[in-house]
Parts: sequence; C-alpha cells; structure tokens
Amino acid sequence: MQTTSGSQSILFAGAFLRDSTVPDAMKACIEACATCAAVCEQTERYCLEKGREHAAAPHIGVLQDCIEMCNTAARFMLRRSARHAIACRTCAEICEACATDCDRFADDAVMRQCAATCRACAATCRDMAGNAI
Repeated sequence: MQTTSGSQSILFAGAFLRDSTVPDAMKACIEACATCAAVCEQTERYCLEKGREHAAAPHIGVLQDCIEMCNTAARFMLRRSARHAIACRTCAEICEACATDCDRFADDAVMRQCAATCRACAATCRDMAGNAI
C-alpha cells in the first residue's frame, strides 16, 4: 500500500491486509480509505497551486476533512476497534461532501478523479458501517 506523508500512520497496513483472519470487506475498506486520503492530499496540493476558486478555504477544508477522516477510519479498522462502524459511517458522509464539492469543477480532470475516488470510498465505508464485523 503506497501512501503519502499524511498517511504514514497506516504504513504497517500491508501485513494486516495479508492477514487471512481479516475479512475481505474490511481489507477493501482500509485500502479505499488509504487511496482516498492519498488522492485528496494530491488534489489539495493541486488546488493550492492552481489558486483562485480551487484554493478557496471551504474547498481546501473539505479536502482536509476527507483526508483526516479517511485516515481515522482506516486506523479504527486496523486496530479492529469495536466502534469502526461509527468511523466508517462518518467517513462516508465526509467523502460524499468532498465529492460533491469537487463536482463543482466538472471541467477539471483532477477534480473529477478526486470526486470519483471519494464516492468509491464512501460506498465502501457505507458497506462497512452497515455490515460491522
């Protein structure tokens, strides 16, 4: 699993993801969260470099919220917290909000990719929250 600097706390996930006792749905959700956090971090940097509306505080804020919540949800699952479903439910909500905000830039391929990644993570997190393991 490749992560960016903000995701360093879940670097040890590789061994966890190879553990045959970990349900596949949880592995998929951890991977989706890590991917989403990394994409949002890359998108945040892109937006700050692009400037103007891309760099507006509310937009950067929702990207940061998504990064933090994806990392948090992954950590809850990595340590098999009994409350991981709560974190996943919140993560799904924040990922959807981030995707919706990125949709405002429909003519921008980077923003479309970020929105798609956030929606995929939201779907996986909703499944994990609904099927708490």
